[in-house]
Amino acid sequence: MLNLKSQKFLLAASSVMGFLGVAFGAFGAHALKSILTPEMMVIFEKGIFYQLIHSSVSLAIALSGIEKFYKPAIFFLAGIILFSFSLYLYSVTSIKLFAMITPFGGVSFLTGWLLLAIKAMR
Repeated sequence: MLNLKSQKFLLAASSVMGFLGVAFGAFGAHALKSILTPEMMVIFEKGIFYQLIHSSVSLAIALSGIEKFYKPAIFFLAGIILFSFSLYLYSVTSIKLFAMITPFGGVSFLTGWLLLAIKAMR
């Protein structure tokens, strides 16, 4: 069974999220630039920015091997899915339902950062 708090899982998931962040960034810059409005392009790029930051932090946590930091990394990865992916979907479809999911991802990011600080102080 896959252990969501294992180093191997975090390494793989963080790497995949980093890869997808770069791939989506390239896709946006080349394929979507002429299709999306400037406002929607900014929204798409915001998703890329947050995805790359949080996948990098999750990767650093995984590489550290310090298990007490794994839970914040899980929150960062969940935040990527909820925040960044909802922004991608919203920017290309303009369906407001996707934009309504975004704050849940933001809360996940905030929870991860708070947990990271708390666990670092213990």
